[in-house]
Amino acid sequence: MASHHGRLPLKESLVMVESAVTRGDMTVGFLRDRLEGRRNGKARAVLQWVDGGADSLLETLARTYFRQAGIDVQTQVYLERVGYIDLLLDGWLVVELDGRHHADWNQVKKDHRRNNESVLQGYTALRYYYSDVVYQPEAMVAQVLAVLGRRR
Repeated sequence: MASHHGRLPLKESLVMVESAVTRGDMTVGFLRDRLEGRRNGKARAVLQWVDGGADSLLETLARTYFRQAGIDVQTQVYLERVGYIDLLLDGWLVVELDGRHHADWNQVKKDHRRNNESVLQGYTALRYYYSDVVYQPEAMVAQVLAVLGRRR
């Protein structure tokens, strides 16, 4: 561990910074002002991925992985009769993220009805869970790229 000289990988750094910004402990501007010079280039690079508007860290991670793969990502988009969706990729692929470990059945039914309504409106919907985003992001991104590739 010592070989890293205290530097965290992007995912861990991003989670920490997004948490602080979301809680209101600090702003991206505050951090950027204190990370000048060549030595802090990697730290500044983390800041470009921080959005502050993320509802959850899962959303932050997923959004970042998709953007790094060159995908156009909009967050918290409102769809009629669906409500706010987590992510909209390339303007037509809905990605919903579920961080709950113990979803109650009523919530599951509500989520499925929302998915169905978005499909009726011409969107395609995918749903990912905590373990997908945190432990298998490459597989998640590969699936998304495969679906997007059909229409690109």
